Parts: sequence; C-alpha cells; structure tokens
Amino acid sequence: MIKQQNVKLGFALAMLTAVMWGVVPIAMKYALVVIDPLTLAWSRLSISAIGITIWLAYKKQFPNLAIFKKRRRFILLMIAGFGLLGNFALFATAVQYLSATTAQVVSQMGIIIFMISSAFIFKERLRSTQIIGITILLIGLGLFFNKNIADLFANMSTYGIGVWLALLASVSWACYALAQKVLLRKLRAEQLLWLIYLICAVFLWPFASPSIITNADGTQLFAIIFCGLNTIIAYGALVMAMERWQAAQVSAITTLTPLFALIFSDLFALIWPERFAMQYLNILGYIGAVSVVAGAMFATIGHHIWHPRKGWLINRKKGKSNEIC
Repeated sequence: MIKQQNVKLGFALAMLTAVMWGVVPIAMKYALVVIDPLTLAWSRLSISAIGITIWLAYKKQFPNLAIFKKRRRFILLMIAGFGLLGNFALFATAVQYLSATTAQVVSQMGIIIFMISSAFIFKERLRSTQIIGITILLIGLGLFFNKNIADLFANMSTYGIGVWLALLASVSWACYALAQKVLLRKLRAEQLLWLIYLICAVFLWPFASPSIITNADGTQLFAIIFCGLNTIIAYGALVMAMERWQAAQVSAITTLTPLFALIFSDLFALIWPERFAMQYLNILGYIGAVSVVAGAMFATIGHHIWHPRKGWLINRKKGKSNEIC
C-alpha cells in the first residue's frame, strides 16, 4: 500500500513535471530569437546528457551495455534514440511558428498515438474510457483550431506548417515511448535516458551550430540553459513521481501541461509584453484547450473513475471507505 506522504510527494513531483513542460516552450520560443531549432535541440539534449552522466557517476549506476549485444535490443535503443531526437528537433522547429500553448495542445496527440499503437503492437485492448477520451480530445482539437482550420489544410501558412511539424513530433515521441516501454524491462529509467540523450546529442551535433550561442544576450543565454535543465528536472521529477505514486495518476497530472503553457504564456505577456506575446483565443478555443486536457486525462485514468457496466466508481469507493469507518 502506498503511504500517504508518498502520495503527496508523488502528486507534487507530477505537478512539477507538468509545470516544467508547460514553461519550456515559452523559454524555447524566446531562445529561438537568437539560435536555430536544431542547435537548441542539441543544447537541450547535451545539457541533459551531462547532467545524467554526473548523477549516474555519483550513484555508480551506469548501465551494463552488454545487454545490447542482442540485436533486437540494440535496434529498440536506436528507435528510442532517433524517436526522441526527432521529437526534440521537430518540436523546436514547430515552436518557431506556433505559440507555446498551441504547440503543447498538439503534443497531446502523442499520448493518443501511443495508446492506439500499443493496442496493435503489444496486443493491448483499448478500454471504452480510452476511446471516449480520445474522442473528446479530437473534438477539443477541432474546437481549439476553429479560427485557423483553413490554415491546416487549404492554405499551408507558417501556422499550418507549425501544427503539422508538432504533429510529426508527437508521432516521433510515440515511437520513442513504444521502444522505451520494452527497454525499461531491462534498464532503470535514468540509465535508459542517459543512453538515449547521448545518442541524440552525438547524432545531432553535425547539424548544430554551437558557436551562435555566443550571440545570445544574458536573458537569452539563461533561456537556453533553462531549456536544458528543464529536461533533467522534468524527467527526473516524472521518474520519482512514478516511484511514489501510481503511474496512471501521474500521467493524468502531466496532461495539464497545455493549461500551464496557456497560463504562463499570458502571465509572461502581461509582465514582459515587449518580449512575450499574448495567446488570443475565442471562447471555442478555450473550451477546446480544456477539452483536449480533459480527453487526455480521461483516456489515462478514466477506468478508475467510470465503468460502462458499473457506472461511476468514485461513489462506490467512498461508500466502501465509509462502511469501514
């Protein structure tokens, strides 16, 4: 049984992950004023690789690379590595054309693609709550893009290009997540992330231009460093949250990321209007953003709340706890 203090700490760590993921595209957009997307992606991955190297050296927990002598595991490692590389590079490019909120809303598609792919690859059955959640999320996306739907299909504007790049980033993330799911049976999360970050940093290096980072001013340099540290903190908090709380609940909290992106985008725009732009949405856009989060959350933990035959499960659990008392 999970201790109460562990639940509270798990919740706090999961919330920290969601906040960090919500803030990072805002920092990325500010950093992209002075550097290109590939250099930003490379710097994030390199800082993360260095950080985890120091941690594993301190804990003396470097992975045993002999397990990758099996061809299947090596191929899975490459899929995970290039999947995350593609996600970072494509997402950074998408942020050039989109607001932080829009980029994170589209990124929620990664969860859906992962769920559907898992059903086919791992023969996992899609629950009715997952299908309902996916449907809500897709409707929410339609509402969110109600003003710009033509830009996604008819007129390929920079906005449309950004959305499709963010969608491709979600597909790339799903490939990474599927390969990671198998490899985590043999490695700890931080060991696997260390290998993946190293692969990404090495293969992305020839396409990056680290020298242009010297053109950044103090605040832009801070944004670049923050993007790298953000990755370590967010994924580290996520791993620790999973160790202390149920994975489904942790995943549900992280679906709040787009709402944090929306809140912080508008907050920064109010404080520093000369540096950050306000996110202007109509009422349908706001309803769509909330629906995307609600759909992703219901697809993740809906089976703990509602059952197609038994109805709402929360009231039943409360009733049982009252009987015990």
